[in-house]
Amino acid sequence: MSAPLPLIDYGRMLDVVGIEGELLLDAAGRALPHAADNQVPGCPGLTLGETVRHVGAVHRVARLWVAHDRRPEQWQRTPPDGDLVSFVRSGLTELTDELVRHDPATACDTWWPADRTHGFWRRRMAHETTVHRVDVQASAGLPVDAVDDPVALDGIDEVLFLWFGYRLGELGMASPRHGAVALSGGGRHWLAVFEPGRSTARRVDETDARAADAIVSGDPMSLYLWMWGRAPDQSVRISGDPEAAAQLWALLRPATQ
Repeated sequence: MSAPLPLIDYGRMLDVVGIEGELLLDAAGRALPHAADNQVPGCPGLTLGETVRHVGAVHRVARLWVAHDRRPEQWQRTPPDGDLVSFVRSGLTELTDELVRHDPATACDTWWPADRTHGFWRRRMAHETTVHRVDVQASAGLPVDAVDDPVALDGIDEVLFLWFGYRLGELGMASPRHGAVALSGGGRHWLAVFEPGRSTARRVDETDARAADAIVSGDPMSLYLWMWGRAPDQSVRISGDPEAAAQLWALLRPATQ
C-alpha cells in the first residue's frame, strides 16, 4: 500500500532541511562546548552535544543511502577532530547537495515500504532536522523558533503514518487495549487506531474525529512537538478518555525513538 502524499511540496521540504539546519548550527555554535552536557527537555539521557553529533551522523547516512540507492553499511558517526559544529555543517551541505540532484518522484531505496522514492528522504530529513533543532535550542536555553504551521502539520502526518502506523509494528510493539484517538490542529484531523497486534492511522474529517475515544488538539507546532515527546500534556488540549490519549502517547515513545 502506498503512502498518502505529504502535506507540503518537496521543494518546501528541501528548503526546510537547509533553514532548520542553519538554525541548529547557530544554536550549537553558541552553546558548544560549554553546554555540551545540558539535557534535552523531554528526552532523558540525551544531551545537547549528543544531539548535535547524532544529526551530523544521520545526515551522512541519509546522503550515502540516497547516493548509492541502498542502506549503507558504514558511515562517519563522529567528527575526527571533535568539532561537532563543523561536523554538522559539512554533513548538511553534502546532504542537501545530494538531495537536490534527484527528482523526488523517482525511485530510491528507503526503510519504509510504502514510500520508495527520493521524496521520502527529503521529508524524513526535514523533520529529523526540525525536531533536533528544537532540541538544541531548548537544551541551550535559547528561544525556540517557531515551526511553520504547514511544516508542523506535515510532521504530524509523518509521525502517524511512518512511526506510529509502520515502525511500531516493526518493533514488535502494540497496544494491550483497543482505542481510537483523534489528532486535530490547523484545520486538519487524523485518527490513530490501536489494538492488540496493530496500529493504524488515517486522515479524517471533523465528524469522524469527534467520534474518537479521545481528541488531542492544539496549534500545529504544539501538537507536533507533543507527539515527538518534546512538549507536555499542558501544551495541548485533551478531551474524552484520558487513558486512551495516554496510551497513544505511550505508544509514540518507542515508535519515535
